[in-house]
Amino acid sequence: MLIEINNITKRYVMGDNEVMALRDVNLCIERGEYISIMGPSGSGKSTFMNILGCLDTPSTGEYKFNGVDVSNLNDDDLSDMRNREIGFVFQNFNLLPKLNAVQNVELPLAYAGVDASERRERAVRALQRVKLADRMYHKPSELSGGQRQRVAIARALVTNPGILLADEPTGALDSKTGIEIMKLFDELHQEGNTIILITHEQEIANYAIRNVYIKDGSIHYDRINTNRTIVS
Repeated sequence: MLIEINNITKRYVMGDNEVMALRDVNLCIERGEYISIMGPSGSGKSTFMNILGCLDTPSTGEYKFNGVDVSNLNDDDLSDMRNREIGFVFQNFNLLPKLNAVQNVELPLAYAGVDASERRERAVRALQRVKLADRMYHKPSELSGGQRQRVAIARALVTNPGILLADEPTGALDSKTGIEIMKLFDELHQEGNTIILITHEQEIANYAIRNVYIKDGSIHYDRINTNRTIVS
């Protein structure tokens, strides 16, 4: 089992009030799955994403990633876990504007202490995987929205992470480009990558094989998607 979530809760104290963002959430994800986590604003899905991505820790409960209990890790250990095991893809790409594509892709490897020649080799391979090798020396301002997202996906892939965690990955793209990015995720899944989509859009959730819906801090349903959208 790649991910085991057992009876997770998350509470926030806001002044004199306590907000329960997650309530006794249980979820297991096998390696190689393609899953969407969907819910409206305020449902708890962003809090859940932060816990899955080791950006936050639960108030109570257990989170095991690849057999390691990360529920009570300190900040340094969480940072190390994120860099090694989780490839993030964000809605707004989060690329550094002064660096070109290959330099942006190299960043997680630089943080991990990988030497320069290996960093470049692995970054080039990652850009080739997302079909952007011909734009590797272009800066973000010289790329289209879809190309920027491909760079972001290459950066997420370059450390060979346990999961790709994509937060509204088509939110800043037009519909045609969004479909192209979802086709790329499908290809990456077919190559064996574990993909978790965080979205509020049913249309995007439909690309995943398994759908989880969060409402009021609890999992409302968890089911196989029988009407999956396949990009030809």
